Amino acid sequence: MKKLYSLRLFHIVLIILISLGIGYGFGRFQISMEWKEFRPIVSIQNQNPPEEQVLDMGLFYTVLEEINKEYYDKSKIDTTKMLHGAISGMLSSLDDPYTAFFPPKENDDFKTQLSGEFSGIGAELSLSEDSQLMVVSPLDGSPAKAAGIRVGDLILKVNGDSTFGWDVPKAVETIRGERGTKVTLNILHEDSKEAQDIEITRDIIEIDSVTSWFRSFSCNGENCTLQKDCKNCMDVAYLRLSQFGEKTNDEWGEKINELMPQISSSQNFGGVIVDVRSNPGGILNDAVYVASEFIKPGKTVVIQEDGQGRRLPLTVERRGVMLDMPVIVLTNQGSASASEILAGALHDHNRAQILGEKTFGKGTIQQPVDLEDGKSSVHISVAKWLTPNGIWVNEAEGLEPDILVEYDASSSADMVDEELDNQLIRAIYELSQ
Repeated sequence: MKKLYSLRLFHIVLIILISLGIGYGFGRFQISMEWKEFRPIVSIQNQNPPEEQVLDMGLFYTVLEEINKEYYDKSKIDTTKMLHGAISGMLSSLDDPYTAFFPPKENDDFKTQLSGEFSGIGAELSLSEDSQLMVVSPLDGSPAKAAGIRVGDLILKVNGDSTFGWDVPKAVETIRGERGTKVTLNILHEDSKEAQDIEITRDIIEIDSVTSWFRSFSCNGENCTLQKDCKNCMDVAYLRLSQFGEKTNDEWGEKINELMPQISSSQNFGGVIVDVRSNPGGILNDAVYVASEFIKPGKTVVIQEDGQGRRLPLTVERRGVMLDMPVIVLTNQGSASASEILAGALHDHNRAQILGEKTFGKGTIQQPVDLEDGKSSVHISVAKWLTPNGIWVNEAEGLEPDILVEYDASSSADMVDEELDNQLIRAIYELSQ
C-alpha cells in the first residue's frame, strides 16, 4: 500500500480540499470560515530576517533584470506568474507541504469548496512518497467515484501531459473545468502494474457534509443483514461525515434531531456508527463541535501546541445528547486532520472504538491569511495538534484502529444494499456484542 502522507513516510504531502482534490487536510486555528468578512490577523512586526540571516533581495532583482534583458522570447515573461512562483518557491524551502500560497484562482476554488458546492471531478488529491500526484479518495457521489477512481490511485497524466513535477494547485488548475466538459486521467491503481486512461465528465459537486440513517439488523455471527419491521432486531444509528466545512455544524444538528426520536423509541438500540472514512478534514472547530456530542463538558477534545511548546487545550463547551451511547468510528487511510481529531478524542476518552484502517496522519493546524491584493492568500502552519493523551499523529504515522478491518471491494460489491460494505457490517456486528 502506498502510504498516504505526512512526515512519517515522505517529505511532501499536500492534502488540499479542492474541487477535485480536497486532499488538503486543513485544520484550522479557530478561524471563522466566513471568507467575505475575513481579514488578515497577522501583522508583520519586523520586515527583516533574523539577525543571524542575511536576505539579499538584490540577487532576486538581478535575476529578474537579466531575464527581462536576455530571455529570447519576451512574450513568455509574465511578472505576476513569476512573483507567484517566487513566493511558492520561498514557502517550499520550509519543507512543509501545508504552508502554501494560493493565487487568485486556486484561492477562490478553495473557498468555494468549503461552501459545499463546486465544479470538477470530485476527488481529494495529495502527493505520494515519491512526489507523484495521488488520489486520497473520491468524494461521495462524485464523477470521479462513478468513473472508478480509487483511494491511492496515482495520476500519471492529465489529457496526455505528464504530471511529473506537478504540485496540487497545478493539478487543480488543469483538472478543474466547467460542468459537462471532459478530462482524461492516466491512472495507475494500487493493485495494477499497467496504467489506464479514464475519461471523466466534470459536473457540479454538491457536498452534504453529514448524512445519516436509522436501520434494523439481525446478526448471525459476524454476518449481519438489514431487516424491515423486525421487533427483535438491533437498531443502529449511522452518521457519515464527508468533510468538516462551513455547513457541517448545522447539518450535524439537523441529523441528530432527526435521529434522537427514533433512538429514544427503540426497544433494542445497539449504538452509533460515525463514519469518517475518506474524510480529509476541514475546520478544526467543527471537529470539536461534533466530538462534543459524545464527550462530557469540560473534557479536552484536542490540544494545540505552538513552536515554543506551549499547549492550549480545546474543551467541550456544550452538552451533547449521545454521551452514554456505544460508538464505533470508521476510518481509513483517507481519514485526515479534523477526522483524526474526532476519532482520537473519542478513542482517548474511551467513548469509541476505532474500526477500519490506519488514518492519514496530518497533525498540524493551518491559518489562512488573505493578502493585500484581495485575491490571493497564504496558509501558514501555526501549530501542531495533539490528541487528549498527547499523541501527535505525524509521529505516530496516523491513528491505529482498535479493530483492523481492511476494505474488501469484492464482498462489499455483492451486498444487496449498496450503502453497506464489509467494514460497516463488521461495525454493526461489534455493536451487537
